[in-house]
Amino acid sequence: MNFKNPIGLGAGFDKNARYLRELESLGFGFVEIGTVTPLPQAGNDQPRLFRLPKDKALVNRMGFNNDGVKVIAERLRQWSIKNGHSEDGHSRLTSHVPRFIIGGNIGKNKITPNEEAWKDYEICFKELHPYVDYFVVNVSSPNTPGLRELQEKESLRKILMHLEMINNGKAHSKPILLKIAPDLTREQIDDVVDLALEIQLDGLVVANTTIDRSNLTTSAAELDSVGAGGLSGLPLKQRSTELVRYIFEKSGGEIPIIASGGVFTAADAREKKDAGATLVQVWTGFIYEGPGIVKKICRGL
Repeated sequence: MNFKNPIGLGAGFDKNARYLRELESLGFGFVEIGTVTPLPQAGNDQPRLFRLPKDKALVNRMGFNNDGVKVIAERLRQWSIKNGHSEDGHSRLTSHVPRFIIGGNIGKNKITPNEEAWKDYEICFKELHPYVDYFVVNVSSPNTPGLRELQEKESLRKILMHLEMINNGKAHSKPILLKIAPDLTREQIDDVVDLALEIQLDGLVVANTTIDRSNLTTSAAELDSVGAGGLSGLPLKQRSTELVRYIFEKSGGEIPIIASGGVFTAADAREKKDAGATLVQVWTGFIYEGPGIVKKICRGL
C-alpha cells in the first residue's frame, strides 16, 4: 500500500468511524478505526479517560466501547461510496496520488469467553473486509478482562491462522497485523516474532498501552484516584522504541512495524523510524500537541 505520509492515528480515537473526513483534513496519512466488536458495547463506567499532564500521559479504561460491527461497516460503506469507491470498497478512480488509508482494529466482546474469541474476530473480519485497507488484531488491551491471555502463542496461532484462511479465500486479500502489549516478556516477544514469520503475518503494531506505573512524576495519591487502565504517552516512548528495535533486529527486518507510543514531535517519529518502523501512529500526542501535530511532524521529517 502507498500512504500519503507515514503518520497515522492509532485505534481508540475514532472508534466508530465517525470522523474520517475531519481526520483526513488534519493531514493524517491513515487512521485506524475501532476497536470494533461484533456486538455494540457501552464500555466501562465513566469517568474512564484521564490526563496526567505532569507526565504528558493519559490513562484510559474505555473497555472497547463501540457501535458494533454492523453499524460501523455500514458507515464505512457510505464513506467508500462518497469517496469514489464501489460498494465492495475497491477504487473506481485511477490516480497515482496515494489515497487516505483506513485500518480496522478488531476485538472480542467482553461477554465472549476466550475459547470462543476466534469467532468474534472472524465476524468482525468478514463484515469489515470490503471497507478497510488493513486489519489489526487487538489482543493486547488491558481493559477487557482476560484479553491479554490471547497473546500466548497457541491462542494467537488459532485466531491468526483462521483469519489468514478466510483472507486467502477472498478475491482481494487484506493485510493482517497484530497489536502487541509493551508489557510482554522477552520470551513472549520471541514467540510473537517466530509466529509472525512462520505464518507470514503482514506486520505488527508496537505497542498498545501499558499497565506499568513506574518512573512517573504524577504522585501515588493522584494515580490511586485515577485507578486502573492503560497508560499511554511520553512514559511509553522509550519502551516502545526498544521493542521496535528488538523486533526489527530479531526478524531481520522482515516484519513491517507500525510504531506507537510517545510520539509527539518529528524527532520522536524519526526515532521510531530509525529503530525500524515503517509507519508511526500518534494518539496521546494528538491530545497534548493539538490538531496541527501531523503537519508539524511531516514538515519536520
